[in-house]
Amino acid sequence: QVQLVESGGGLVQAGGSLRLSCAASGRTFSNYNMGWFRQAPGKDREFVAGITRTVDSTYYTASVKGRFTISRDNAKNTVYLQMNSLKPEDTAVYYCAARYYSGSYDRPGEYDYWGQGTQVTVSS
Repeated sequence: QVQLVESGGGLVQAGGSLRLSCAASGRTFSNYNMGWFRQAPGKDREFVAGITRTVDSTYYTASVKGRFTISRDNAKNTVYLQMNSLKPEDTAVYYCAARYYSGSYDRPGEYDYWGQGTQVTVSS
C-alpha cells in the first residue's frame, strides 16, 4: 500500500501561483511513477502532469504546458506541482496518484493509489 497526502491548495487570484505537495508513505516511493490529476465540478477527472520514477521524463496536458512544473524528491518521498500563471479554468480538486507499472501515464485507470485531493480555486 502507498498512502498519499496532498497539501498546498487554496484560493488565489488569476495570474498567481501555488505549489502543491504530495507526501507518500508505505512502499518505496522511488519505485512509483507519479501523476497529478484534477477534477472540476461536473467534469471527468483529467490528467495534468506526470513524472517517471527515475525523473527522466515528465509529461503535461497541453493546457498547462509552460505554466505548471512537476518534480519529485525521492529522498523526501514527495512529488510537487508548481503552478504559475493560474487561470480560473484551473479551478478543481487536484489529486496525486501513484502507479507501479509503465504505460499510459495520462489514464486514471493506470494508477494504483490516490490521495484525497486538495482544492484549488482561482478567482478572476
